[in-house]
Amino acid sequence: MAQATDTVTEHGGGVWSLRVPIPDNPLGHTLVHVLDTGRGPVLVDTGWDDPDSWAELTAGLGALGLAAGDVHGIVVTHHHPDHHGLSGKVREASGAWIAMHAADIAVVRRTRDSAPGAWLDYLARKLAAVGAPEEHTAPLLAARAAGGRTRTLPGLRAALPDREIVPGELLDLAGRRLRAVWTPGHTPGHVCLHLEEAHPAGLPGHGRLFSGDHLLPGISPHIGLYEDPDDATVTDPLGDYLDSLERVGRLGVAEVLPAHQHAFPDATGRVRALLAHHEERLTGLLALLATPLTPWQLAERMEWNRPWDRIPHGSRTIAVSEAEAHLRHLVKRGRAEPVPGTDPVAYLAV
Repeated sequence: MAQATDTVTEHGGGVWSLRVPIPDNPLGHTLVHVLDTGRGPVLVDTGWDDPDSWAELTAGLGALGLAAGDVHGIVVTHHHPDHHGLSGKVREASGAWIAMHAADIAVVRRTRDSAPGAWLDYLARKLAAVGAPEEHTAPLLAARAAGGRTRTLPGLRAALPDREIVPGELLDLAGRRLRAVWTPGHTPGHVCLHLEEAHPAGLPGHGRLFSGDHLLPGISPHIGLYEDPDDATVTDPLGDYLDSLERVGRLGVAEVLPAHQHAFPDATGRVRALLAHHEERLTGLLALLATPLTPWQLAERMEWNRPWDRIPHGSRTIAVSEAEAHLRHLVKRGRAEPVPGTDPVAYLAV
């Protein structure tokens, strides 16, 4: 079905994927997809903004007889730097348009407009509110005192998209039928892209799905909190993710082309497995919440891919945001509630 070299895989029907490395990350690489259109190649995601990543992206395009300057447009599944990072550089080389969902455009704009010091202040306050110990917030406050210089905010230089992806609509791609499917959860504006064309190898099902990070063959994506510090709305990103999974499962696609790992069939089966995984995890968290726990304390007790004392500083921040996302969903379901008078706020199963 797919034909591959070390860095380029042909998926048929004018679709290829390029392996673009992510520096210092166990995922290893992002799969940047190239879609042939009547106006020139369109990229789905671009990879991390790093010289080695740029070299691999341009080499992969070169293997297809293309250059960065040939790119007509870029469709970004979500704002994370391993997906959106090189978009600006490709646009500089080609004049390509960059499209993203409005909710993630707002995150990009907010990040670009925020001084690093102000963001570090906000992050330290938020971590303290969920029970993070002083030794965890101290490096953030030290970076703030040093003028806000930190690597924790890679989106500071991210390109501002110039087109908005509208859920449910076909993208304006000559000769192709690519429909946007809004799948919030991993980020508020994450989109999958449904290629509504017969599978080139004749696999049964309704087209193919560029799934970004929403649907991966062997990983459950992080459920993130990306909130405007000036907006007090309490979001439920895990609930959004679970709803989005069910929406994607109903598409009945023949094959999934994700941004990490490898292409795979049976999207419906993978959706069922992920829904079952999260139900099992929520059940386990309720058992932990038999005694009151702050989100930080809950994160310390949750199962991760390594023991808590071996999780790096930045990854602990991500882990506690996932714990908070699960707590919010349990509260929304009426299965947990905050304990009155606790500071930081602790939660208890009900």
